[in-house]
Amino acid sequence: MIIKSISLNNFRCHESFTFDFKKKTSVIVGENGSGKTSILEAIYEAACGKSFRAVDADILKRDMDYYRIELLYLNGEKTIVVYGDDGNGGIKKNFLVGGKKYLRLPKKYRYPIVLFLPDDLHLISSSPTRKREFFDRIVAEFYDTYSTVLNRYEKALKQRNDLLKQCAEYSEEVVSQMIFSWNVMLSKYGTEIREKRKKVVEEINQRLTETYRSIAKNQDEVFVEYKINDGECSESEYLKKLEMSLRRDLILGHTSFGVHRDSYEFLFNGTDANGSASRGEVRSIILALKFIEAQLIFEKNGKKPIVLLDDVFSELDETRQKSLTRNFKDNQVIITSVEVSE
Repeated sequence: MIIKSISLNNFRCHESFTFDFKKKTSVIVGENGSGKTSILEAIYEAACGKSFRAVDADILKRDMDYYRIELLYLNGEKTIVVYGDDGNGGIKKNFLVGGKKYLRLPKKYRYPIVLFLPDDLHLISSSPTRKREFFDRIVAEFYDTYSTVLNRYEKALKQRNDLLKQCAEYSEEVVSQMIFSWNVMLSKYGTEIREKRKKVVEEINQRLTETYRSIAKNQDEVFVEYKINDGECSESEYLKKLEMSLRRDLILGHTSFGVHRDSYEFLFNGTDANGSASRGEVRSIILALKFIEAQLIFEKNGKKPIVLLDDVFSELDETRQKSLTRNFKDNQVIITSVEVSE
């Protein structure tokens, strides 16, 4: 699928905006703060069904009562996203595609995207939360239900944490009874999330060193370790650990065990890449991850993902720029930049 054009109304800073894309590589040029990233955000939302960085209320241009995205593909297919007043005093978002209206973008109308943000270049030294977000976005591309399961886990986690704060003065026995159903949900969804994360990391690791070497032209080894909080466990063991951590959780006021505390570590020649890998080596690792992501997507569903590069091309040296161009030569690539590259 190739994007032909996009039109925006009241989307962030864009009151009215239209852009026509090329079949291969398009460059959107503008000063910082001019709304370049917002264009990529709109593409992502119309193609994948949600924003990669905000909720709808934050996207809506100030003092406006609706926003609209119209994404037109080269084959004539079109996706329209409208967020605003539903006519009954409420706010609603609709996806108009294939002549029908939906509250969520159906799977058959979604198109895969590989997103490359400036923050991704600092992934190795980033927080556990940032790393989970990075890999969760990849995992969601391979498992249709992953985002739903993750969302249900997060809602159950919030409910449990709220109860821990509200019931700190109750006895452990009483609180245990009150949060049991949330423990069961966290155990069910948590073990499913872990299994899917592990499988995707295994797939990545099977290719990571070879792909990295093709970029860096050396014999270094790279490995992603999925670090599980408090060790591997079955669903029943997960439930037991939640129950055993109740006293500590009441003191802390939040849930101290679970997949929301898992993390990822990058190993470079067997040691932590954060500190042992140079700036250039780190960037080669991130490039390798992006190339593998695109490969796995194509192998899974036969679709060449659209590649969105948000102001990262200029952050790479000539060797890595050429590697990026070479590996994505068969994809439609949309780049934002503060200046046009020579």
